[in-house]
Amino acid sequence: MSGISGLRTWVAERPPAAGTAVMATAVVSIGLRLAGVEVVSRIFLVLACLAWLALAGTFAFRLAGQRGRWAEESRDPAALTAVAATAVLGTRVSLLGVQSLAGALLALAALLWPVLLVSVLRNWGQRMPGTVFLCCVATQALAVLAATLAGAEATAWLAHAALVLFWLGLLLYALALPRFDSRQVLQGPGDHWIAGGALSISALAGARLISADSARLYLWNKDDSGVLHQVTAILLALDLACYAVLVLAELARPRTRYGLLRWATVFSMGMTATATLAVSAALDVSWLSGPGKVLVWVAVAVWLAAAAGAVLAARAGHRCPREAGAPDVTSTARR
Repeated sequence: MSGISGLRTWVAERPPAAGTAVMATAVVSIGLRLAGVEVVSRIFLVLACLAWLALAGTFAFRLAGQRGRWAEESRDPAALTAVAATAVLGTRVSLLGVQSLAGALLALAALLWPVLLVSVLRNWGQRMPGTVFLCCVATQALAVLAATLAGAEATAWLAHAALVLFWLGLLLYALALPRFDSRQVLQGPGDHWIAGGALSISALAGARLISADSARLYLWNKDDSGVLHQVTAILLALDLACYAVLVLAELARPRTRYGLLRWATVFSMGMTATATLAVSAALDVSWLSGPGKVLVWVAVAVWLAAAAGAVLAARAGHRCPREAGAPDVTSTARR
């Protein structure tokens, strides 16, 4: 009974931002797969599945037994990690060839997305942390999964739905950007990296939309295809520039202490690597492949550092994310 009680306590203490760990692990798995390291990629996939099951258990536990707390947390931008984590994991499952499961994950993420997105948007404030960009990330994660499934299953309507989500995600990024507190670049506990991660997942969505097209489907005419190519290339260039700025900011103001929001950093770095490889293939820019593979291994190294920090924090009996000096995401978002 004590074991069950301990499990319930652990579940009860998981904040919404815990979903960033699932996102980070799943995207590193995708990046490794695109880099051709399938065995290691599958190890990360297993870890991502286990982490997602813990996330789903927490979500269900709150919804069933803590409605008030669930409603409160649904207003936190970090709640959208439930959508993003489910969709990113679904993309990796689709790349594995299990399309039925990937479709089920897409349906689940699509059901959660409007409910959580509306709740979050209603509670937007000014000078928000990097989690403000999760509105874009969650939307583009759906676009990536829908486009990946459309290509695998030759389903035109899914690709067109993904295109709508792609443009909507860019609109949400534009709306979120003025609300982002730029001081977070030098002061943020890790989630400030989502400013770049949102750009990279947008570039990945563009690459997936381009790759989904075929003679069998004929999704885009010449003009549509040209716009997609240009926008995708611009998004990747902006993302790489943002990546460089954020790395320089980390060097200028090192934040080496572990915090739960550091998984958002891992996600964003992994997504940049994945987007670089995907755009390299979709736009036939072969020279991008080398840098993309390097960035994948950088993301793996940062994932290992975050995992080691999580283990050490757990052993020390600290509670995430407050133990790492991370601000209360909910209260910060409402300023």
